Order: sequence, then structure tokens, then C-alpha cells
Amino acid sequence: MRLFILSIILFGIALTAKAQTSALGGWIRSGQKPVAFASIKVLNSNIGTTSDSLGKYSMKLSTGKYVLSFSALGYSPYKKELTLRENETVNLDVDLEETGSAIEEFVVTGTMKEVSRLASPVPVEVYSPAFFRKNPTPSVFDALQNVNGVRPQLNCNICNTGDIHINGLEGPYTMILIDGMPIVSGLSSVYGLSGIPNALIERVEIVKGPASSLYGSEAVGGLINIITKKPQNAPAFSGDVFTTSWGELNTDLGFKFAAGKKAEVLTGINYFKYGNRIDNNKDLFTDVTLQDRISMFQKWNFNRKENRQFSLAARYNYEDRWGGDITWDKAYRGGTERYGESIYTNRWEMLGTYQLPLKESVMFSWSLNDHDQNSVYGNTIYDARQKIAFGQLSWDKKIKAHDLLIGTALRYTMYDDNTPATALLNGLNKADKVWLPGIFIQDEIALAEKHKLLLGMRYDYNSIHGNILTPRFAYKWMLNENNILRLNAGTGFRVVSLFTEEHAALTGSREVVVTEQLKPERSYNANLNFIKKIYFKSGSFIGIDASAWYTHFNNQIIPDYLSNPNQIIYSNLQGYAVSRGLSANFDMTFTNGLKIIAGTSLLEVFSKNEASGKKIRPFLNEKWTGTWGISYKLENLNLGLDYTGNIYGPMLLPRLSNSDPRSGISPVWSLQNIQFTYTGLKKIELYGGVKNLLNWTPGKNEPFLIARSNDPFDKEVQTDAAGNVVPSAANPYALTFDPGYVYAPNQGIRGFLGVRLIIK
Repeated sequence: MRLFILSIILFGIALTAKAQTSALGGWIRSGQKPVAFASIKVLNSNIGTTSDSLGKYSMKLSTGKYVLSFSALGYSPYKKELTLRENETVNLDVDLEETGSAIEEFVVTGTMKEVSRLASPVPVEVYSPAFFRKNPTPSVFDALQNVNGVRPQLNCNICNTGDIHINGLEGPYTMILIDGMPIVSGLSSVYGLSGIPNALIERVEIVKGPASSLYGSEAVGGLINIITKKPQNAPAFSGDVFTTSWGELNTDLGFKFAAGKKAEVLTGINYFKYGNRIDNNKDLFTDVTLQDRISMFQKWNFNRKENRQFSLAARYNYEDRWGGDITWDKAYRGGTERYGESIYTNRWEMLGTYQLPLKESVMFSWSLNDHDQNSVYGNTIYDARQKIAFGQLSWDKKIKAHDLLIGTALRYTMYDDNTPATALLNGLNKADKVWLPGIFIQDEIALAEKHKLLLGMRYDYNSIHGNILTPRFAYKWMLNENNILRLNAGTGFRVVSLFTEEHAALTGSREVVVTEQLKPERSYNANLNFIKKIYFKSGSFIGIDASAWYTHFNNQIIPDYLSNPNQIIYSNLQGYAVSRGLSANFDMTFTNGLKIIAGTSLLEVFSKNEASGKKIRPFLNEKWTGTWGISYKLENLNLGLDYTGNIYGPMLLPRLSNSDPRSGISPVWSLQNIQFTYTGLKKIELYGGVKNLLNWTPGKNEPFLIARSNDPFDKEVQTDAAGNVVPSAANPYALTFDPGYVYAPNQGIRGFLGVRLIIK
């Protein structure tokens, strides 16, 4: 009987306790930006919830003590101990810190519409500024070195110009966008990623594979879209200044202000200076190009009725860079007394977006840019100018299960230089002017709750090459919330401007030979992508993003360095080329503060000539790569640790001939960095570390990197009656001056220190 009564009492207590509930809620943000679909969990239980699309959350809990975990992909997890009393309503707002890439981001690049990354039928990789802060760099070009499948490739040992390789394909196959506009192309393709103020970057979106059905020419191998911040989401002021033991100085500033009640303005300024003549490899040439660069960017967002979009932006970039003989100065510019490569760049850009005042969603986007380059490569003068105007009108319409995007675009390109690219048969010069009107349609079809189909088609008319048609197909199967399968297929095309893209054609002493009228390149691509999300009861998370791809090229333009050591011969490939491979990205977040982002890619790129039947592997193309970023935060010390790096497999290198003593294959090489960040000061972060920890440089195991740096004008080179170089006492290897043997940065180990200030 006593036991029965005791049981009744205990049961009553349990019911009472169950009834004694409390309410918990609040907002989850990162700075001023809401964090949608963040996970809120009670540790050591099955209780949890998620924030909504605006970052708001709420939950009911019994009275007692709890340890709550707040987490979201791309943000550091946050834990909070909390005691809830009977019938208490507690408001708890949480500010999460960004850490890098994220699966749950909203993207626009894949479909030209803002959608959740998981909802997009096109796989898009997203990288936030926090990802790039793990290894601070003075330009977006350098920052991309830790993105899996993306490699900044230097093309000149002296001027240090370069381009971006995606999945083993060379830079001209990568399209660069700023806010969806084709700002960076042609002449600016090797400089356009320098000087974009980091303070203004909201995120970087990367699509691997053709996107010509939406974006037209150049989007053959992939595209990179740099999304700038909206003024309302930016801090009132941000400043980031760092310097290195080599003497580099990078300053990045951003601030915003209200222009009355109708507009908000965001301004960014970037200044980079490097002026030390370092020659560690003792070849009497600068190891690193000297630079003096300033870039200014301003963006206006106008407040309109019904939240219609209207934004205007402009950027100006000036750069003075040179490399060469360490005794060179501007008095020798263009002469034959001292060899130097000097490049002056003046560039301005304007872009805007305006949503028409209609019931339908109709958007007009436009951009203008002017790139003026005055450069000399020894005594070779390259004076070039490029103007690009672009306009696009698009209509976004939903009809039941169909999400339509219909648009028309017009692109005008004017290019002029003093090379054979724009020379007539009579020797006179004529600017190259190309009109490229196009129309496109895209239909995203919701077949069922878990199935989505995307069909797209684009028609362009090139005023020189005629009609170009590029279809597109994509299918997404959401097996469940944690498993997503995507299949993409499409075509791409590229119209070549040789001298704007191939700096090897300008530097050195080789003659450039173009054997025919170069035809547009065509590509056919298929990509299979799988995303897997694994959540653990502890609050930890592992995300896997794996892809397999195959790309087939016709009319690919292949530079021939081997047939004649004194020439670079360009022609369309009489055959086909292939790029195929596998890649995987891993995103791991643990409740103890450890965060790991890692990736690996296996690649095979080759061309096959119909006549010979031989497979030819291109130069400067790795068979495998790896990247990583390991972060850990010591909360008690307010100290963050970031260890980043990359590793590349062997590449074929462009030797001049069989007698060239330089290696024909590169070693396995790696660039690794470590950084410490102190966050114990209000609004201020202090950071520092070491770049290139292993002190690896490409010239350590080579007799020289630059062929005949002692005779850059080939004054002591002897030739036979046929013009072939012959060995001599002054030239035992029968070489000519050649700075094109480069595959990695020539900058050794260096320390760096920096400070960030953010006022929200």
C-alpha cells in the first residue's frame, strides 16, 4: 500500500514537473546577416529545433539546467549553458562567426536566380570571406590557391602574371564575373582578380563545368562569380592591414554611409605595395615582381517601392608592376641595355542592376569597362586597349511547376593592340570589333517533391564566326534532406583573342606563328555530383561534396613549344581534347571548436591528334591535387589557429629542347601556411603567422629557372644557316632567353602580421 501511495506521489511530481515548462527563443545572426536554418540542440538529448529563413527560433523546455549547441554550416559552433526557471520566457540572441565554405548558402550563379544551394539543380561551391581570412592574401587570385580543383597558375617568371585553372583547364576557359556581370575577360583576364577590395566581398561562387547556355562565351571550363556586399549587410567601417617580412604591404578599407533616405553607399579601397628587389636564386633577376597598385570600388543601393532592386557600382584600378634585371629602372624601359618587363594598367568598370516597375519580375543588368595596358617586355612593346559593353534583359516567371527564365543579351568588344592580332596584310592596324547578341531560355521544372529538371538553350550570333547554339540539361534528385544527387550536361564555346590571353607569346625571344584563322573552340560536358550530410548527436557535422566530370573539346587551340625552340606555333587541334576526373570536398565541424575543410582531385587532361593518333598531355597540368584548412579556437585564450595548404602532383614543364638541362617534369610540391588570430580585443583582431612554412621554391633543384638570364637579348646566341641555335662556349646548351619555365610561385618563407578593425 505504501509503495502504491509512493508511486502515485512520484507520478504526480513527474506530471507537475512536465507541466513546468519555459519558453526559449531569439535570433541567430552573423553580424547583421540572419543565419537561416541553423541547428539548435540540447546536448545529451534528442531535443532540438532550427531557425527559420530569417534566423528566428523558438522552443519549449522543462525547467532545469541545459547546455545548448548552436551551429550552422559555414559558421563556428557556439555553446551556451542556461538555467530555465518555472514558466520563464528567455530571449537568447546568438551571433555566429563565419568560418568558410557552407552547404546551406544561397547562390545565384548556377541558374541566375537566388536559391538555396541545396535547392539548385546546378552544383555551386560557395566560399565566404572567413574562408579566405584563414590565409590572408593581397588579391582574390592568390586567395583561390586553397580551393579544391582551382589553381592560380603563373605564366611568366618575370612579370608574374597568371590565370585560374579549373579542373585542369587553362585560364581562358574560366569566366570571371562580378555580381553576375562579365567584367573580367580577354585583356584583363590576367589582372582582373587583383585589386578587388576584400572588404566588399560577400562570397565567391564557383561553378565547375560549362555555363555557356546562360553566360555565353568563355564559360567553357567553369566560372567564378564574385558577389559584393549589399550596403545594408556591410559593417559601418572595416579595415584590414597586413605586412610581411619580405616588405609587402596590403591595406583594405571599407565603409558605408546613407545618402539621404533613398540610397545607401558602400565604398572599398585596396592598396598593395611591394618594392624589394630580392634575388635569392642568384640569377640577377627579381624573384618576385615589384608592384604598386590601388583599387577603389563604390556601390550604391537605392530604396524603391515594393523592395524592387536598383544598384549602381563602379571600380577603378591602377597598377604599376615590373620585374627583370635587379639593376633595371624606368630609364631602361623598352631598351636593350637592361632587361625588364614593365606593365602599366589603367582600368575602370561600371555595372548596374535595375528591376523594372512591372508586376512581372523583369531585370535589366549592364556593365561597361575600359582596360588600357601600356607594357614592354624587354624591347618588345605591347600597347593594348579593350572596351567591353554588356547589357542583359531577363524575365523571371513561375507557372505552376515551371520556373522560367527568359532573356536577351548584347555584348560588344573592342580590342586593339600593336601585335599581329589586329594587323592587316598591308601592315596597318585595325581594331578588332565584335558584336555578340544572344537570347536564352531556361525552364526549371519541379517534377515531384524530390525531383527537379532544368532545361536551357542559348543562341548567340558572333559577328565574325556566325551562329552559336549551346543547350543545357540538369537533373536533381533529393533522396532525402541529407543526400542529394545531381546530373548536369551541356555545351560551351570560346572565341579566342590570342594575345590578350597568352603572355608567353609576348615575353622572351620566341617568334609567334599563327598558322591559320583560329576557329571557336567547342566543348561538351557531363558532370555527376553527390552531396552527403552527416549529423551526429553530439552536434558535430560532416559534409561530403563529390563530383565526376568529362569534357570533350573540338577545335581546341594548342600552343606548340616543341617543333621549333625559337617559335610558339598556334593552330586549331586536328583532333580532340579531353578533360576528365574525380573530386571530393569534405567539410567537418566538431563541437570542440575544430573545423576541417579538405579536398582532393584526380585529373586527366590530354589531346589526341587525328593524324598521329598520339595522346599528348599539356604542359603545366597536374594529375592530382589536394587542399586543406584546419581551424581550432582556444576559447579561454581568445586565440584561433588556422593551418592551410595545398599539394600538387607532377606536371610536364615547357623546356626549350632536349639539350635544356632543366627538368621536364616538376616534383610533387606544396605550399603551407599557419596563422594565429587573437580576438580578445573589442572590435579588433590581431593576426600573424608564417607563409610557405616549408620554404619551397621551384628553383631549388634546377640549374636555373630563366634560360640565359645573363643574355636576355640573345646577343651571344649563335645560329646556323637555317636559323637553328647551335652550341657555343657562351651557350653550351644551345638555348635562347626564356622566362616561360614556371609552374609555382618563386617566393620563399616569410612571416606576416596584420590587424583588423570592424565597427558594425
